[in-house]
Amino acid sequence: MAHHITILPETLTNKIAAGEVVERPASVIKELIENSLDAGATDISVEIVGGGKRKIRITDNGHGMSREDALLSLERHATSKIRVDDDLDRILTLGFRGEALPSIASVSRFTLASRETASSEGTEVVVEGGRIRDVRACGMPSGTVISVEQIFFNLPARLKFLKSAETEAGHVADVVARMAVSRPDVAFSCVSDDRELLRLQRSDLQRRLVQVVGRESAQHLYPVKQESDGIAIAGFISAPALVRSGTQAIYTYINGRFIRDKVVQHAVMQAYRGVIDRGRYPVVTINIELPPGEVDVNVHPTKHEVRFRRQAAVHDAIQSAIENVLRRSPWLVAPQAPTGQEQSRATGQAYRDRIAAAAQASLVLPPQSTYWSSAAPDPIAAAAPTVKLDQPTIVRDPAPSFLPEQLGYFSSLSVIGQFHSEYILCQSESELVIIDQHAASERVAFQLLKQQCSSGVVESQRLLFPETVELSFGEVAAASRFNQELMRIGFEMEPFGGSTIMVSAVPRLIAQQNAVQLIRDILADLERFATSAAFNDALESLLSRVACHSVVRGTHNLGQRQIEELLHSMDKTDFAASCPHGRPVSHVVTLAELQKIFKRI
Repeated sequence: MAHHITILPETLTNKIAAGEVVERPASVIKELIENSLDAGATDISVEIVGGGKRKIRITDNGHGMSREDALLSLERHATSKIRVDDDLDRILTLGFRGEALPSIASVSRFTLASRETASSEGTEVVVEGGRIRDVRACGMPSGTVISVEQIFFNLPARLKFLKSAETEAGHVADVVARMAVSRPDVAFSCVSDDRELLRLQRSDLQRRLVQVVGRESAQHLYPVKQESDGIAIAGFISAPALVRSGTQAIYTYINGRFIRDKVVQHAVMQAYRGVIDRGRYPVVTINIELPPGEVDVNVHPTKHEVRFRRQAAVHDAIQSAIENVLRRSPWLVAPQAPTGQEQSRATGQAYRDRIAAAAQASLVLPPQSTYWSSAAPDPIAAAAPTVKLDQPTIVRDPAPSFLPEQLGYFSSLSVIGQFHSEYILCQSESELVIIDQHAASERVAFQLLKQQCSSGVVESQRLLFPETVELSFGEVAAASRFNQELMRIGFEMEPFGGSTIMVSAVPRLIAQQNAVQLIRDILADLERFATSAAFNDALESLLSRVACHSVVRGTHNLGQRQIEELLHSMDKTDFAASCPHGRPVSHVVTLAELQKIFKRI
């Protein structure tokens, strides 16, 4: 009887494996650079011709291979990285599967030359389409040189899927950059068709990231470092001013291995939620150090995907580490407090003002204050000109309501006045600081709501006359389904028959506002959620809506005291540099920029 099942020849199995490992020239380079780093190389050179389709050449100064090891490296599943089953649970090298070299050699004209430091000569192995054609001795420096020519020459169907030389060269440069960021202690160079794309000398992580991302990033990068529960996070993250339109500048590593992991990227973006606009992405490089047994890197031949044993813990650790930096807004640096007689005078005046304002000043003004309310402005104030300036025009020695040692960035600003009753103009030494009063007020309200929510329940206020709201039947069902959750954020509502609900209480911050439209918006959002878990995921978005409705919109005159209290509240607020939607709170115009505008320099 004829056999229907046969064992495939090795040349065919290598081509099948190559389909998983070798996607394009960039994936070849990624595998070969990983081998170079595992070999202890401190200098790696990448050269490509025709985007890598015609030729790839990688040279390193690693420890090299003997003749026997060079030949064995071309056998499938031949590796020096693991020996027994247990080694899979403690992988610390970048490569370990033993598939890269034979897979690459099976779909190209391949040459490997290598020499150990202690050896007097090297070994050169020539392979074509997976078959060894020649093995000979050669003279060369210690290290390894691998040439890959005419990739997919024997798989024309795969060759058709490759893009133009320029596109493939771009992918190659991206791969070299990702590998270079992971190892700033290693020098890298990348040349395409005799044109240098990258040349990176050994440096520290921050300088390496600046070299890769661009010089403009230097002043916008801030270190992140945190360790807890066996999870260590270290690297650099960008201020909201440094963003990209895609994820190309998010470099994430697990134990030094570059990964594209949904859990890790979600944690990064969650940390930046409400700090940058939607559709924008930060510049981030973080390395997550875990015990090898806590992460499985043997998920896919490309080794870009991983699985975490404690996925939630890793996610929370990454988000917490980044949020701890963003919360402090380190890019907002307050001028130093005055000293000597100036400090003494300011302290005495501040103490008197502080006692006088104790009954009315707090972290957040009450809802009835004009700071939050949109009540009709005073007719005299309404007639004020577009630019409202309090006297003196520049407050050089203000009487602060708070002690100098409490002054943060915003409190330390000298208030000039308002522009268009929407923006607060301030001076900080030789800088003009323009503050969006709505965005600032919204951030303060949002943080207050978050604090109240995390402590139990958002402070609510019962309505003197409960309001009825007409809704769709789906929205009424959402109000009933999430009744307890809505009470947590300050809303009390109950069915009133048919498609009508009755609202008896709202969050105190919006008690003076028309809350009907806000309730409609919230219930429209909740209609698509089925569980409390989904509600909790959307909680910050809902609180952001409440905060936005709680503060004054459009033009609104603020008095000096209101401005001071807003600025002081900002200093006590986390993530103060942006509103909950990610828009910037302030903008700085330097004296030099103004002088250029007026052609004074």
